[in-house]
Amino acid sequence: MGDGGRFEPVAEPPLRPPAQGDLPTRLPTERDLARTAWPDVPVGALVLVPVGSTEQHGPHLPLHTDSAVAVAVAERVAEALPAGPGGPPRVAPVLAYGASGEHAGFPGTISIGHEALLAVLVETVRSLSLWAGRVVFVNGHGGNTRTLAAAVTRMRAEGHDVAWAGCEVPGGDAHAGRTETSVMLHLAPEQVRMDAAVVGDTRPLATVLPELVDRGVLAVSPTGVLGDPTGAHAEEGARLVAAMVAGAVRRIAHDTVDRHGRLIDP
Repeated sequence: MGDGGRFEPVAEPPLRPPAQGDLPTRLPTERDLARTAWPDVPVGALVLVPVGSTEQHGPHLPLHTDSAVAVAVAERVAEALPAGPGGPPRVAPVLAYGASGEHAGFPGTISIGHEALLAVLVETVRSLSLWAGRVVFVNGHGGNTRTLAAAVTRMRAEGHDVAWAGCEVPGGDAHAGRTETSVMLHLAPEQVRMDAAVVGDTRPLATVLPELVDRGVLAVSPTGVLGDPTGAHAEEGARLVAAMVAGAVRRIAHDTVDRHGRLIDP
């Protein structure tokens, strides 16, 4: 209020570009579910649902790394796939909270746990199935895989056309190492603090996994890094993202799943 009780309007900050996983979207409106008005949503479309996490990724990567990767892969897959009987594939808003209990020792981590995530996945499928022809979860967080397998297996048993695919590449390191850091340098270099990147526990994941499950990441790596991010670069990240997208496109087109509902290569 100004002098005499008059209302003084406050200038609003400019709106940010539409975004998922805190990255500007690259999708046209016809493939971005969140920006589509309901009369423009076709019945029978393929819907890609990115699934990520909000968890520590070392001192150099943002908490939304898994979500950002899942969104980036889902958007590129939607662009690469041809339109089906229900029109072009749609990308749904990212599910940004996952099962991240192993990272609970680090401030910033938000984990909803397996039971809550299971309920979210199940009800997401049931809701989407009222109008979508097919649902594919695109997962960016390894801690979600057990829950995705349980939810998708249950939904397929109910008769829903649903499957899931992961965002991984052969030979990638475990967490916040060279692989994820290179990918984020490609997707969002302004969000990567390479000056803060440190070498973490570099033992193979299979070796440290029992301790991770029993005691959490903090007990294994005080920095939260499992791997060595110091040699990461954006060019490698671009190749990794391209490989993730190509693999997902191939598996979605082939449409064959294993006993856990995960899409597999032909």
